[in-house]
Amino acid sequence: MTDSTARHGFETRAIHAGQEPDPHTGSVIVPIYQTSTFAQDGVGGLRAGGYEYSRTANPTRSALEECLASLEGGRHALAFASGMAASDITLRTLVRPGDHVIIPDDAYGGTFRLVDKVLSQWGVEHTPVHLSDVDAVRAAVRPQTKAIWVETPTNPLLGIADIAALAGIAHDAEARLVVDNTFATPYLQSPLGLGADVVLHSTTKYLGGHSDVVGGALITSDDELHEKFAFLRNAAGSVPGPFDSWLTLRGLKTLAVRMDRHSDNAERVVEALVSHPKVTRVYYPGLVEHGGHEVAAKQMRRFGGMVSFTVAGGEQAALDVCARTKLFTLAESLGGIESLIEHPGKMTHASTAGSALQVPDDLVRLSVGIESADDLVEDLLVALA
Repeated sequence: MTDSTARHGFETRAIHAGQEPDPHTGSVIVPIYQTSTFAQDGVGGLRAGGYEYSRTANPTRSALEECLASLEGGRHALAFASGMAASDITLRTLVRPGDHVIIPDDAYGGTFRLVDKVLSQWGVEHTPVHLSDVDAVRAAVRPQTKAIWVETPTNPLLGIADIAALAGIAHDAEARLVVDNTFATPYLQSPLGLGADVVLHSTTKYLGGHSDVVGGALITSDDELHEKFAFLRNAAGSVPGPFDSWLTLRGLKTLAVRMDRHSDNAERVVEALVSHPKVTRVYYPGLVEHGGHEVAAKQMRRFGGMVSFTVAGGEQAALDVCARTKLFTLAESLGGIESLIEHPGKMTHASTAGSALQVPDDLVRLSVGIESADDLVEDLLVALA
């Protein structure tokens, strides 16, 4: 972390890291450098800032990356065109044919598809493991294991993994620990401080926060890894445009206040769901009875805005609930200011059907927004009735 605001609090860094007033105009907001290329003073004579071509680097994207690095407590950050682009670059950097990766047994469907359907054709093997079981993770490690891929909380069952414990296992095996911090965000959880080698985000979600931009990010303090990530990103061209970078940077400014409101509202929703006769189980790490509650309380500031639950009556009952809500919009994705509802088995996690990662067919996933908590609870109660 190299920015001059490193000593300041999270909320201050979210607004100021990498975002000094523009030296040319005094603009207090980072400009959108909507350009593909940059003038040079003679062949190879790059001007101040060292920019030559926006695939390689762009000032708006650089500001976003400096802010992301600061918020995650890392030395380096790279922004990507999507969270899956960031995942692809990470895995293609860390593994080669014949290598092995450990993934969560309820990983995000897109991550599973990348590993199971794409990298498998490249000769990369994977083992799904219940990551909250540290002994099971240790037992799954092979001499060929190059990475342990962690989501915590997981998507969609909100499982919790002990980041520090898994970092120890990974490093004992000379492997890398990659933590997808999308659900928690850097405001609620700091994986690098717990021993992770790489933090990954779909910035489409909470970091952007307004459901109007798609993006991804990688943050690390490992200089060699960063150079490899940057080389492959430039070679593959999986970068966000200047306007996408600007929208994500705008979202970061309010991340702290939004995450507190998301968490407040999620707690109210959970309170209503756990006592409802048609709800058979609630998945939320803030519940004391959640198997990962103690670990989550240790490594998270709060428990976030994602809630999943199962309903009596099976798949059709779950689909009916999804169809009846008015304020919770039926849609994929998550982390925006508006509340969303979905059926993971037929939507975001359809790619896991028939595999060890298949999700329960009576499962409903909520991304609890920042609307009035009373209105959101009433909307769900009507849908359940």
